[in-house]
Amino acid sequence: MPGIVPVPARPEPLTCDLSKTALIVIDMQHAYLSEGGYLDLVGFGVDGSGPVIDQVVRTIEAARAAGMLVIYMQNGFDPELTQAGPESSPVYHKSNPLKFMRANPDYRGKLITKGSWDYEFVDAIKPAPGEIVIHKSRYSAFCSTQLEAILRGRGITHLLVAGVNTNVCVESTIRDGFHKEFFCMMIADATLQAGDETIFYATCYNIEKFLGWVTSTDEVVAALGAAGAGGAA
Repeated sequence: MPGIVPVPARPEPLTCDLSKTALIVIDMQHAYLSEGGYLDLVGFGVDGSGPVIDQVVRTIEAARAAGMLVIYMQNGFDPELTQAGPESSPVYHKSNPLKFMRANPDYRGKLITKGSWDYEFVDAIKPAPGEIVIHKSRYSAFCSTQLEAILRGRGITHLLVAGVNTNVCVESTIRDGFHKEFFCMMIADATLQAGDETIFYATCYNIEKFLGWVTSTDEVVAALGAAGAGGAA
């Protein structure tokens, strides 16, 4: 059974009751991690994807072994792009894949669109039977989704967050989680930023100082492993 686990983190360790803790895996899709995906096409680069995918897989396996709830977020739009919003929506103007598809009509329906390769999870990420997958069409996992209701219904109070991109969907989710009174911990090396590494460190700073806690894959895996071995207090 899940137990009480102190997870090493900055600015201080955070003690989690694993029966009240969920792992939120953000947008581990070809769009953000694969060559030829949206992020690669618009020039952000995906060179750091391999190690991040490996760390996310390790975290998922540790969470499953510890009996934790695992939820996957999958970002994108419906094929008709009704979820993107009209020109009066800021998303129309700020969404990089929408702008790219407008400039390159041959890509319409091929970037972060349901049914496209770009929208699908990378090959290493395979939700298990019973694990929850939630579609979203905005940066935050809480925006216009059932995530909060699912978490409240299961008595979840603490969130471990991994995935992409560090400074966009991961940070947006943690910001919203903080304002909704969830204790949020970012597994920093299991995230990948859109931009150079200074962007990554800025997000780590914001979360550590203002929004939650920052930890690493090794620390999470060790803590969850200790709980599974009966080593938790």
